[in-house]
Amino acid sequence: MAPARPTDPRVAAGVIALAAITLLIGGALAGLLVEGAHDFSGAWAAFDAYLLRVVRFTLWQASLSTLLSVVPALFVARALSRHPRFFGRGSILRLFAVPLALPAIVAALGILALYGRAGYFAGLFSTIGGQGWPGIYGLSGIIVAHVFFNLPLATRLFLEALQTIPADQWRLASQLGMAAPPAFRLIEWPTLRAALPGVAGLVFMLCITSFTIVLTLGGGPAATTLEVGIYQALRFDFDPARAVALTMLQIAVTFIVVLALTRLGANVVGDTNLPVAPRRYLSVNGTETVFNAGLIVLALLFVVGPMAATVAAGLGADLGRLAGEATVRQATFTSAVLAFLSALLSVMLSLALTMARRALALSRRAGARTLLEHATDTGAGFVLVVPPIVIGAGWFLLLRHAGDVFAIAPVMVVTVNAVMAMPFALRAVRPAYDAASERHERLCAQLGISGWARLRLVDWPSLRRPLATAFAFAMALSLGDLGVIALFGSDSVQTLPYLLLARMGSYRTADAAGLALLLGLVCLALVLAADWLGREKARNV
Repeated sequence: MAPARPTDPRVAAGVIALAAITLLIGGALAGLLVEGAHDFSGAWAAFDAYLLRVVRFTLWQASLSTLLSVVPALFVARALSRHPRFFGRGSILRLFAVPLALPAIVAALGILALYGRAGYFAGLFSTIGGQGWPGIYGLSGIIVAHVFFNLPLATRLFLEALQTIPADQWRLASQLGMAAPPAFRLIEWPTLRAALPGVAGLVFMLCITSFTIVLTLGGGPAATTLEVGIYQALRFDFDPARAVALTMLQIAVTFIVVLALTRLGANVVGDTNLPVAPRRYLSVNGTETVFNAGLIVLALLFVVGPMAATVAAGLGADLGRLAGEATVRQATFTSAVLAFLSALLSVMLSLALTMARRALALSRRAGARTLLEHATDTGAGFVLVVPPIVIGAGWFLLLRHAGDVFAIAPVMVVTVNAVMAMPFALRAVRPAYDAASERHERLCAQLGISGWARLRLVDWPSLRRPLATAFAFAMALSLGDLGVIALFGSDSVQTLPYLLLARMGSYRTADAAGLALLLGLVCLALVLAADWLGREKARNV
């Protein structure tokens, strides 16, 4: 195959994309360093007992959430694996994917509608406890929300691992008449044990960088994580020194977790595309069938409950009045525009890095990869070390001396959300582009087709559906994000999640429920569209 030309425009596009990512993250770090140097004594003094308590709670809630998400997921995944063909199995797996599409604030509202002080189960809990139900704010609420999101994810990842067991092992076990316990010990557990560190590490990372869940369900200073502490230090206390200390600790903790994930070989994006009817060879007795059915039903009820509560509470709101409010219409329009621009930028950056990586790989004749090639391959991974709230805090501190920091809210929301969606967009775009390049690279080199002409005439037919998949998913992520807009939002720049949080804070729960239903349905529709486009692309390959 002919190598790419040294002046290949794909490499230039990748360099520009890397420069944009570097500017975003580097500017945030510069803001933190400048603020820390300006008030070094204040930043150092911020390392007090309260800060240590916040770090301890951050690690504690992430550890508990991981344990209560991953351990049940092992058994639910095994139950689903043992019963690969039953009515509704495919629907259950698709329902387990729905939490990935729901904005965290929507799920939090559903959990409050179900388990809150005035929730559907409040009367039952009051009867059982013999006194008034205090609600689910605090550590319990945070853990329930994290398990709601991560139990289905971990289940699907473990199930994906079980699908990799060679069919010959199951066939041999069936011929030997192997019962369920030895089959688990000798066949299933080694595979699950190998996947366990990566899945647990991924869930731990998601819990330790959780912002919206802790902000809405934390319930006070006793249940505050590092990211929420950063938000409170800037928006409520306006204590830049403490914000710098918290941010540096957040970066250090996240870096350690991501490094551990990399060593474990974990999939930090959580790809969970599964076949819904794999083959099996072992028979399952009646007792195990009943036990497995109970596990699946309990997990399904736990996942479906908050979603059903969100729908019920939303339908009980005055949706007509909400739709007529100028504030709601403006927030909806702002969310749509910012999400569209964010998704467009995310797809462009992802495509640029993908093209540059491929061009540099073709240009390399032998030896190790160059630094530039390595950067285009892992550039999107930089965002995993620096969470959105950290980037927002850095730019907030950097720009607060230059004028009205809230005036740049649209730019910050678009850029940060675009970069944060890149790991997901790359998973959709990179395989399709590499396959198209494998087919067309030599012909394009011989005909001298490059740049825009190549993208329009050669690559676009193969990339159309993957790009649409990436765009829809990135737009859904941006629509539901609360991290950056929580710092930069104001009465003049409000998105639907920001408005929803404001209505919750002013105890207008009915309005919040209606907005949550609207936001959840839009994000779910976008993710379902992305999933459908991905399946269509796979069938057409």
